[in-house]
Amino acid sequence: MGISSTSFAARAYQSAQSSTAPNAGQPSAPERVAKDFFRILQEGEATALASMSGGADSQALVEALAASELAVETAVTVRDRVVEAYNEILRMPV
Repeated sequence: MGISSTSFAARAYQSAQSSTAPNAGQPSAPERVAKDFFRILQEGEATALASMSGGADSQALVEALAASELAVETAVTVRDRVVEAYNEILRMPV
């Protein structure tokens, strides 16, 4: 009985491991989020610079600033929740 249950457990582990393995060549979700965050900030900065030199209208500047503000607020909210979760883990009795 021990041999068959061990092989069953090993097979289950291997199948679970392959389903949770990251796709080769594709960035993980946190990497995509970080890249999107920096892309939004760079686009906002480029639009602000273009607006100062007359290359972009005020509507484009307002939209870029709103998108940048939303991205920063989202990042701050995520950071706050991560810190809150970490503090809750620290308060758990061992």
